[in-house]
Amino acid sequence: MGGQAGAERPEARLERAVRAAEQALIEFEIAVETFRVEVENFSRLHHQRLGPMYARLDELDAQIAEARAVRSGDPEDLRRAREARAAVMPMPGVEELFHDWMDSDGLSPEAASMLTDQPVRPPKRVRPSEEVRRLYRELARKAHPDLAQDDTERARRDEFIARVNAAYGRGDEALLRELAEEWAAGPVPAEARPSESEELYARLEWLSRRKELLALVARELEDSAIGSMLRMAPDDPDRLLEEIAEQLLAEVAGRETELAKLVQ
Repeated sequence: MGGQAGAERPEARLERAVRAAEQALIEFEIAVETFRVEVENFSRLHHQRLGPMYARLDELDAQIAEARAVRSGDPEDLRRAREARAAVMPMPGVEELFHDWMDSDGLSPEAASMLTDQPVRPPKRVRPSEEVRRLYRELARKAHPDLAQDDTERARRDEFIARVNAAYGRGDEALLRELAEEWAAGPVPAEARPSESEELYARLEWLSRRKELLALVARELEDSAIGSMLRMAPDDPDRLLEEIAEQLLAEVAGRETELAKLVQ
């Protein structure tokens, strides 16, 4: 009798499994969001720093194809020249080309360095600082919507986490600290009440579906061109940009030499 009275209810074990699954999902979401921000920021810097070089390569390829076609008059060369020209994106205007590279004194140091062939200073950090990442993870674990026990609490957490994500995406440490104080001063979530088995099983099923969806998002990020680049140099993405820039400059020089020979 005593052994039966002290036996753990099956619902209690199931509830522990649900809580463990919730925490695992939150950690997974934090990892996915962290990588998403890194990919987004690296993509922006990649376009800003290397976009003009890619455009220059496309233009040189078109000019080389056109020069070959003029020399040979071959229909196949003419077709290739038309295709190469069609692939050239319109050159950006000055404002677009030097977006974020202009200041009150004119060209920024990065733009001036590129135009004078001087070493370019390392671009802004691609990833938020370690302290920003720590604050973000702490807030996400405390205020994550998946910990809500009712629709009202979920709506409150959804709105708060949206602000946390926005601050993290900008690397705004001061705002994250303010949000941490705001959350600490807010209402304390009620303790989870014992749930019925059917509700707990439904919760586990939802958590499983959510993780599958996040896994797809993570895979898409990792398989993207920018994600693949980041995985090549996770600890020093700034240096990776420098290496790609050096390669592109070498390719531009090679194309210009080839074009000069064709138009002599």
